[in-house]
Amino acid sequence: MNIELGDQIIQPEINRLLGDSLLVAERKHPAKLVASTAEGEFTYRELLQYAVALANALQLQGIERGDRVAIYMDNSWPAIYSLYGVILAGGVFVMINPQTKADKLAYILDDSDAKVLLTNSHLKDNFLPILKHATKLTGVFYSGETIQASAKNISIKHLDSALGNASAGNIFSTSIPTDLASLVYTSGSTGAPKGVMHTHQSMLFALNSLVEYLRLSSNDKILNILPFAFDYGLYQLLMTVHLGATLVLEKSFVFPAPVFKRMLENEVTVFPGVPTIFSMFLASHGRNKLHFPSVTRVTNTAAALPADFIPNLKDIFPNALIYKMYGLTECKRVCYLEPELIDQHPQSVGKAIPGTEVFLLSAAGEPVAPGDAGILHVRGPHIMLGYWKQEELSNKMLKGDIYPNQSILCTHDWFKMDDNGLLYFIGRSDDIIKTRGEKVSPVEVENVLHGLKGIKDAAVIGVVDETLGQSIKAFVSLEENGSLNDMQIKKWCATNLENHMVPKEIVVLPELPKSANGKIDKKQLA
Repeated sequence: MNIELGDQIIQPEINRLLGDSLLVAERKHPAKLVASTAEGEFTYRELLQYAVALANALQLQGIERGDRVAIYMDNSWPAIYSLYGVILAGGVFVMINPQTKADKLAYILDDSDAKVLLTNSHLKDNFLPILKHATKLTGVFYSGETIQASAKNISIKHLDSALGNASAGNIFSTSIPTDLASLVYTSGSTGAPKGVMHTHQSMLFALNSLVEYLRLSSNDKILNILPFAFDYGLYQLLMTVHLGATLVLEKSFVFPAPVFKRMLENEVTVFPGVPTIFSMFLASHGRNKLHFPSVTRVTNTAAALPADFIPNLKDIFPNALIYKMYGLTECKRVCYLEPELIDQHPQSVGKAIPGTEVFLLSAAGEPVAPGDAGILHVRGPHIMLGYWKQEELSNKMLKGDIYPNQSILCTHDWFKMDDNGLLYFIGRSDDIIKTRGEKVSPVEVENVLHGLKGIKDAAVIGVVDETLGQSIKAFVSLEENGSLNDMQIKKWCATNLENHMVPKEIVVLPELPKSANGKIDKKQLA
């Protein structure tokens, strides 16, 4: 597709908005490779061309400053230019995991008041059925094979058509740094996902802090196998463009061998992973020795990286600095361990990221001494504005009575801090399960279990897992004369939940234990 840029695009000298990173990088090196994807290799000039064309198409569709646009796509070239197209149009992007099923997709679209859905045609079985009930959507743009479909008051167009019709225009976004840039939906304790609000300012600050402590440069080639809906995956793309570096994009790590091949062919320098991925690396390494000398940075977050993984990771990545980190969607990243300290302090997740502050308070709000357990609080420009349409939940997480005229993020996670200021994770204080780097609401899984005919009661808990952080364990009792087994129940869950939400273990009991008030006693189950 031939897309031309207009001559009136403002080229900023500095980055105030997320989209400015692309404009600056394209001006410096238009012919440089920005992304190597399954669809091909693309330059910064091509990314800007596609993003501008999409921004114009979105504005023609009625998208104005602050409007939400949902991106429901696999890791792909269309997902990359869609994100920057939304930003350049002045919109707010809402990344949705492509594994998300129809009911949850409908909820997020409705809750976010999304006006346009950007998606892939192979996901049509999930998004087409909900269009007849989507009262706020005005348009759907999709990539892939042509779809024959229609919906009342909703325009359904192929992305190629939308881009071709809009490519001659120019973008004029009036966004400022404190405007909303993104809604990131994460599991909530009520079972319904909640939208974390981040501004251009908070996300740009996080980007600058990340690239500083990771010691990255424009020469880096960053591999990403994590979904863009997971902020760890999203920031690999944002860091790439912010640096003027190159992204090597994979849809997943389901088949490791092709990923290993691409890493070697592309001479990848940065490898971000989670313990489940590193576990697969180590298993492959045990069968056939792996060796990636070009990698200079290995990063881990989500769950704690087991200390006994580190020697073998050093063998696989002999020239790499290994970073252990901790974060949460509400502020992107909290802390990191300097890689030079990983052998002396293998259990620590380090100190606050540059430009931010962390401290521990007791349940009563008092400072705790070094070595004592306390609730982690985070201070800095990277914390969220709050949860979309959730004032009560926002007030639970953002504390305004600690520092005058400032919101401090209360993580509700328990930590210890040693005399050197290094943090050590102890545990969570809420019911949310953290598995494979994703937050999972037990209520959301329980609701799906209750939807299976034959199940009487269901309870879901998190179980400590060295690789996953926590694994999901479900307990169910059956209706009288019920004959469901654990494999049938797991199949039902896999059909109705994203992969990371499917219970690893399902236990069928005659009855679930109840407390005196008739509620299921999860403490007894644990």
